[in-house]
Amino acid sequence: MPAIDVVGEFETIQRLLKPLAHPEWARGLADDVAALPSRPGFDLILTKDALVEGVHFLPEDPLDEVAQKLLRVNLSDIAAKGAVPFGYLLACHWSERCGWPEREAFVAGLRRDQAMFDIHLIGGDTVRTPGPLSFSVTMLGWVPAGRAVHRGGANAGDAVFVTGTIGDGWLGLQACQGTLKLAQDRLDYLRRVYRTPMPQTDFADIVLRYATASADVSDGLLADAGRLATASGLGVAIDLEVTPRSAAADSWFEGRVDEQAALEQLATGGDDYQILFTAPPALEETLRREADRRHIRLTRVGTMEAGNGLTVRYRGAVIEPAVTGWTHD
Repeated sequence: MPAIDVVGEFETIQRLLKPLAHPEWARGLADDVAALPSRPGFDLILTKDALVEGVHFLPEDPLDEVAQKLLRVNLSDIAAKGAVPFGYLLACHWSERCGWPEREAFVAGLRRDQAMFDIHLIGGDTVRTPGPLSFSVTMLGWVPAGRAVHRGGANAGDAVFVTGTIGDGWLGLQACQGTLKLAQDRLDYLRRVYRTPMPQTDFADIVLRYATASADVSDGLLADAGRLATASGLGVAIDLEVTPRSAAADSWFEGRVDEQAALEQLATGGDDYQILFTAPPALEETLRREADRRHIRLTRVGTMEAGNGLTVRYRGAVIEPAVTGWTHD
């Protein structure tokens, strides 16, 4: 590995990041700014998430997959607003362990996901740090003017839906840490979901068309449902027993003695990056049909109610989970 001091900022930009840049708006990454044209009839949507070594990814996680996760957690936020992504600003805080091979691996992950999601690098910054390795992305997207789907638009009586499965990210972290006892194929799946979650970008147009409120599930199904309710000035009731599970999560669940406690763990673990949204219950059949067309699992998990706060039910009985999700203390 080359000594870290021979890997400079401008060499990294010119040799690794410039090939990822948008052909027009990024100015070849040779300027201090990017220039974005306005798009008549559309609003610009922006979101920002960071990943820190030891907090959001493990030191042994492959850096190409860290790069993919970085883009995907931001793409998940864009999809939940019903928007279409087009580019991102990137900040790299390289630790002392990051020589040229590590930087190349990271950029290879960016390149793969740029092609998959049709996005480009627009600009950013790259620095060295004595602290842990960290990255952040500001993702940009377009949505028809005035139509971005916010957390605060739900109505009393709306049904609450979630895409995909819940709990795989939480289980995947345990699989990566070597503390989970399951068949090897189940462990491989969970590790993959934790390291490279798949944002539901194919569902964004459905969110735009039908959802009254929406958010991505990053901190836990219960926590994010509660925040959606608070933003909407309503209460929300979530039925824990219908929490959608993958085959791998089912394998883990089958060994639990306390099913309620196990479901609470799945619904509060976080790192799911699914779309949680509300819509009139009369649209349920339409939503299921559209989800099926996109090969996306869709589950009705609750109802918006008059009042305030989160109500969690298990087989009809109201329960009090010890926690509702992940928080950064």
